[in-house]
Amino acid sequence: MGRMSMEVPVGETGELPEYAERVLDVADGIPPGRVMTYGDVAEWLGEGGPRQVGRVMALYGGTAPWWRVVRADGTLLPGHELRALGHYREEGTPLREAGRAAEGHVPRIDMRRARWDGTHT
Repeated sequence: MGRMSMEVPVGETGELPEYAERVLDVADGIPPGRVMTYGDVAEWLGEGGPRQVGRVMALYGGTAPWWRVVRADGTLLPGHELRALGHYREEGTPLREAGRAAEGHVPRIDMRRARWDGTHT
């Protein structure tokens, strides 16, 4: 079943590109409280790279749990920190609190504990 995005033109047929479908399917499969990096998703698919996955998430990720596909360093998506943080706290995603000197005091994802390899929950 294809996904539709109201914000982004998806082509004459209304279907997403096949690679985008695959990326979003991986995002949908990440359990609550866990994350995969853009590179992890590309590696899981055996195609593309972090930039291609990031582009798919930017264009089409609004219908997927976009907050579960993250930067490798665990920093929150610029401009979406508060929305993402709400999801992380609701799902119990492991976070590392920012120190007082950190800009904006926004926590990061604890990648050691939150990263999912696609095989266990």
